[in-house]
Amino acid sequence: MRTIDDLDVAGRRVFVRADLNVPLEGTASDAETVITDDGRIRAVAPTIAKLAAAGAKVIVASHLGRPKGAPDPQYTLAPVAIRLGEILGKPVGFATDTVGDSAKATVAALGDGEVTLLENLRFNAGETSKDDAERGAFADRLAELADLYVGDGFGAVHRKHASVYDLPARLPHAAGDLIATEVGVLKKLTEDVRRPYVVVLGGAKVSDKLGVIDHLLEKADRILVGGGMAYTFLKAKGHEVGISLLQEDQIPACLEYLARAEQRGVEFVLPVDVLVSSEFPDLKTKAPANPRTVAADAIPADEEGLDIGPKTRELYAAKLADAGTVFWNGPMGVFEHPDYAGGTRAVAQGLLDSPAFTVVGGGDSAAAVRTLGFDESAFGHISTGGGASLEYLEGKTLPGLAALED
Repeated sequence: MRTIDDLDVAGRRVFVRADLNVPLEGTASDAETVITDDGRIRAVAPTIAKLAAAGAKVIVASHLGRPKGAPDPQYTLAPVAIRLGEILGKPVGFATDTVGDSAKATVAALGDGEVTLLENLRFNAGETSKDDAERGAFADRLAELADLYVGDGFGAVHRKHASVYDLPARLPHAAGDLIATEVGVLKKLTEDVRRPYVVVLGGAKVSDKLGVIDHLLEKADRILVGGGMAYTFLKAKGHEVGISLLQEDQIPACLEYLARAEQRGVEFVLPVDVLVSSEFPDLKTKAPANPRTVAADAIPADEEGLDIGPKTRELYAAKLADAGTVFWNGPMGVFEHPDYAGGTRAVAQGLLDSPAFTVVGGGDSAAAVRTLGFDESAFGHISTGGGASLEYLEGKTLPGLAALED
């Protein structure tokens, strides 16, 4: 896989496929729209700055949210262009379309070392189309804007989308520094693992993690489970889980994984206590929720588990203390509310206290680290791609990486 150091970019139009899919508060027409977590913008900024410093005319492109293949003001990248300019310390232009008149004019006006951002790629149905011809036609139009392609949107490389998969075939291409770093880190989790290898999995749904659990049962020494997905495992063990998040159809898979873990000698650790409430907390006002702690096998029928309890936090910290490598993907509870952030905070602190090489696997875990005020640089690596990280660890071929390897 070539890197940007292998490209001669001076005076040339360089298309950078970034992942700027950041969370926003407020609507596009609202002057007070706020980017609540700019981690993905900051992660790709060094690549953009490096290309600009080398004299490239930098065309940045990304998706944001899930518009239906047509312009939708609530998903505009306009606020992202402003924030990217602040991070780079230089103006960033903005095209109000992807391949139309605005994009063509904005790119044509670029000088050496200047940067512009195109509007949301998913405003064009060709970006995400499952039809090869429709996707290819959109990639052809994108290719007309540039001379070179740099893939640096790690959070999107597991998608077979026009700007990720088809466009690199139409232009000389290379991986950006962010993707090179991400792949290097993930190889440490698959090819050269320091043991014990501990995996911490959270988040809402077991179904989102089935593939990675299946694969990691062959690799990991310990798997610690929290978040909403833990309640399906607890139900599989015969425990009452009340009105907690539950995927009944995944109980057979959970039973299979628990049995396989025992057969292979993999520690599969579930919560021993949880914080419960009869009402989901108000995440907007952050009003006190007054949770209470119960044993994980004694959740009342009319209450919901919303975080791991204090005994589980201590248990998980102990399981992390002697680790050689830790991969963490998914919060332990509703970390957005202060009354249910303790479990996620305890896991993050457990990673910091461990001598292990630690990887925070993107998505909500990365957002939680920043939201809860941890020093990002204290972790071994914070990934920008939750889904991409999981699919890589499952051993899947990621279309966006395959497109950069030829």
